[in-house]
Amino acid sequence: MKRAVCLLSGGLDSATVLAVARRDGFDCYALSFDYGQRHSTELAAATRVAESLGARRHLIVPINLRLFGGSALTDDIEVPKTGVGQGIPVTYVPARNTVFLSLALAWAEVLEASDIFIGVNAIDYSGYPDCRPEFIEAFERMANLATKAGVEGRTRVHIHTPLIQLSKCAIIKLGSALGVDFSLTHSCYDPDSNGRACGECDSCRLRLAGFKQAGFKDPLEYAIENL
Repeated sequence: MKRAVCLLSGGLDSATVLAVARRDGFDCYALSFDYGQRHSTELAAATRVAESLGARRHLIVPINLRLFGGSALTDDIEVPKTGVGQGIPVTYVPARNTVFLSLALAWAEVLEASDIFIGVNAIDYSGYPDCRPEFIEAFERMANLATKAGVEGRTRVHIHTPLIQLSKCAIIKLGSALGVDFSLTHSCYDPDSNGRACGECDSCRLRLAGFKQAGFKDPLEYAIENL
């Protein structure tokens, strides 16, 4: 089986991507990051998802982006809870996907893997600049210039983005068809002290709307369920 590094946040998108990689015949190496985010609930979810979907190995890499701040997820900035707005939201973490993909590339080179999977999406949440197709294409070009394996012609890195043009509804339907247990996932930016999703942040609103449109019941417990 071909090896692939799969970025795994613990959310429903990355869980679905891991399931897609497994469906496509890859031996999956899941990679998560303890990057100084507001809570560790998503890392616990990532561990559950990796085990459930049969990842060969799951690494959680510590990198403290809280030292830089500049985001509601890594700084003392309030998480917006008034609805999904326009433009780049304050939950954008500066250069996060660039950092994550760079570390995924390093592990892929060690594994002699040519494939990296990431759950970026440009439809439901196009405000993030590092979720756009042009960013992924540029990173892939760079990846094949920046590694020893690429220069020597031993690998040709491909960044897989199977969800990039799917709505949240379509992602949920795909994940369900592939056997993803969404009760193991976590999407909220600001859960309460019991780990319950807030139901009001952008991520919760998009998730709840996606489940409603898909005709499924979200198995997570919410502190407030607006939809």
